[in-house]
Amino acid sequence: MRGMDKTLHIIGGGLAGSEAAWQAANLGVPVVIHEMRPKVETFAHKSGNLAEMVCSNSFRSDDHEQNAVGLLHWEMRQAGGLIMETAGEHRLPAGGALAVDREAFAAGVTARINAHPLITVDYDEISELPKDGHWIIATGPLTSSALGEAIAAETSQDALAFFDAIAPIIYADSIDMSKAWMQSRYDKGETEEERTAYLNCPMDKAQYEGFIDALLEADKAEFHEGETAKYFDGCLPIEVMAERGRETLRFGPMKPVGLTNPHQPDVKAYAVVQLRRDNALGTLYNIVGFQTKMKYGAQADVFKSIPGLEGASFARLGGIHRNTFLNSPTLLDAQMRLKSQPHIRFAGQITGVEGYVESAAMGLLAGRLAAAEIKGVDLPDLPQDTATGALVHHITGGADAKTFQPMNVNFGLFRPVDGLKGGRRGRVDRYKAYTDRAKEAWNAWLAPQG
Repeated sequence: MRGMDKTLHIIGGGLAGSEAAWQAANLGVPVVIHEMRPKVETFAHKSGNLAEMVCSNSFRSDDHEQNAVGLLHWEMRQAGGLIMETAGEHRLPAGGALAVDREAFAAGVTARINAHPLITVDYDEISELPKDGHWIIATGPLTSSALGEAIAAETSQDALAFFDAIAPIIYADSIDMSKAWMQSRYDKGETEEERTAYLNCPMDKAQYEGFIDALLEADKAEFHEGETAKYFDGCLPIEVMAERGRETLRFGPMKPVGLTNPHQPDVKAYAVVQLRRDNALGTLYNIVGFQTKMKYGAQADVFKSIPGLEGASFARLGGIHRNTFLNSPTLLDAQMRLKSQPHIRFAGQITGVEGYVESAAMGLLAGRLAAAEIKGVDLPDLPQDTATGALVHHITGGADAKTFQPMNVNFGLFRPVDGLKGGRRGRVDRYKAYTDRAKEAWNAWLAPQG
């Protein structure tokens, strides 16, 4: 590829790759999309179209004043996003959500890409990391084995593809602190922040026994035919642990030792569920050791039986699926470039975002960043207070690299807005303040780019 230094090459023609190509081409940069389908098939895809939606046909809430994903929709529309424009053309009735006719949507994206004078689509498989040029890898959770192995070799990752069991994440302000308390086991830590790093929810024996029964009886996710449950190291589902014995969890992630409940200091808990802060802002907490393959409905019911979590609001439910993603906080810089090979950017779900919209948004951003670099244009820093900025900040440095897992966009990733009180009315005001602030910052960032 030497001598093609003004061409952007994109591996993967999904939502992220298509959006990245559209953004870069509209900024005057020639683009080649390398898409392995339909020559190389996957178990999930059914056609050779670009931007095929393989799970659902929904882009989730379109409310851009009270919902973070709706705000992401708005930002992408402001940037002339292909995915949002085509979704609007093929929208189906779905209340406040943006749902589409998925076949017509994919055909529409494919037609727009093929008609663009600066975009070429090569239906070929890229099996090695490119050594020079300008590249974006946007291959998603079903990255080919050969390319996955090449990425793993470059990033020193043991494996990029596995059955990924992830734990739920809860909004901190939905936890009942009249039952829960903050304390690290044995008060370990040199500072007060370290000594109160965990949020604890106590259980007596009857509550624990009921919880184990519910875990064992809950509906579980099934695997695709021919796939076996090879779990990522350290992510054994909580139901699998419970199946090994009723006391397994009480001597594992739910052990009650080293903790004193200030609400009932004379009562020793039989088991304790711990939550750990999941982001630097302290707005999100994950349930420690609670990776799960329970179906969503059962999962919410079971976890809301935990004292203190009866009214829990979930930023992300747990789940299990085949996944391919980078440890982006360690491997990518703020421009989404691979630190060891900065001519390569990553975009989409492989960066550690979860969901169609988030994947496409990372494609939009990567396409603009790559185009600016190719043209020698210095872009202003992306504001963290935008939805796109909050998400990319999380995956490239805001999240804890040791426990990094894929994440949907949510207001827990946003920096707090000062001067707003809590409560139901306070939450409405706070979310509106987030979106107002984000829109102003996003428009200011886009303005000099044309």
